[in-house]
Amino acid sequence: MSNKTSAELIQEAIYDLEAKLGLKAGESFDNLGFERSDKNDKEGELRGKRQNKKESGPFQSTKDAGAVEQPEICKLEFKVGQILNVWNHPEAEKLYCEEIDVGEVEPRLIASGLRPHYALEQMHGQRLIVVCNLKPRNLVGFKSFGMVLCASKTKDDGSEYVEFVEPPMDAKIGELVTFEGLPPPEPLSAAQVEKKKVFLNCLEGMKTLEDGRAAWNGHIFMTSTGPCRAKTVCNAPMR
Repeated sequence: MSNKTSAELIQEAIYDLEAKLGLKAGESFDNLGFERSDKNDKEGELRGKRQNKKESGPFQSTKDAGAVEQPEICKLEFKVGQILNVWNHPEAEKLYCEEIDVGEVEPRLIASGLRPHYALEQMHGQRLIVVCNLKPRNLVGFKSFGMVLCASKTKDDGSEYVEFVEPPMDAKIGELVTFEGLPPPEPLSAAQVEKKKVFLNCLEGMKTLEDGRAAWNGHIFMTSTGPCRAKTVCNAPMR
């Protein structure tokens, strides 16, 4: 039976292993080319983080930052639409109820105060621009999911004349309207538009130009086939 202590037995085992591996006394296992994988993983992760930070730089923009810098009008969703069906609101003498195709699975139900300005037969098939990301409204019992865009002016007799803002005839139904000279729109949700008062903030700058083209602070409402415009209502506010 051996009289050696546990410590002595462990040390002998170490010496024996070093001899088998060809190591000098106290030499590290790293010198044989063996590396701890967990150590490598951590070092690689740290190097990757440092590299990413270096490449991104302190002024890298994020989607949220872009949304903050985005022009107000680009936070709204204007789409090319067409009225498929229209009827008189049964309880409101100024309102039409409309089903409007804006390129979605189902037509949009929208109520518009256009009965004093357009006959029912004029409304059928009308191509127009729809503001789609507004909070739904209950208008005398009819839930309206958006708003049609019109230009208006006051006539000599003091009455109001209202006219649709129309897309080009060959613009695709459902196409998102862009704005000349501005970045592509990134529409907010209806809740955000409501909370931030985006549409109200845009109203002052929304006007037709002297040739009837629709604009926001001079930036033309554009489709892939040309500008949107009112036929005769020029230099007038849009709503």
